[in-house]
Amino acid sequence: MGAIATETVWYAEGLSFSCTRCGNCCGGAPGYVWVQPADIIAIAAHLGMPPARFETQHTRRVGRRQSLLELPGGDCEFLVRDPDGTTRCRIHTVRPVQCRTWPFWKSNLHSARAWEAAARHCPGINHGQHHPLPVIQEALRQNAAADVPL
Repeated sequence: MGAIATETVWYAEGLSFSCTRCGNCCGGAPGYVWVQPADIIAIAAHLGMPPARFETQHTRRVGRRQSLLELPGGDCEFLVRDPDGTTRCRIHTVRPVQCRTWPFWKSNLHSARAWEAAARHCPGINHGQHHPLPVIQEALRQNAAADVPL
């Protein structure tokens, strides 16, 4: 009996990424930061407010999903830009799956070319910590489980 063939992905050896706190993934062009009911509950608790109030004040409905609100210009409302040029997230410890799994999104991992395109906007891609294939696969699994269309 022969071995079962498995598909090899272009990033099978893993990828490097370390956040530089540039804020490019959290701001700039308008977009969506998808949140699930569990995210809403966690973020609301972190901010000390009831989930229903958080949902009303900090999310918008987009089709059947919900997204965090943005400031004019596209920055996530929880992104804080410090005077030294670094950024921080007011909800970092409870940030949604989409944020926790950046840059290991299906759209960025579709091809080496897609990864390099993302790297042009994210100075942390291809630098710093090496993430082995199982870590990348887990990020993809988390996004799929959360129904995050990335």
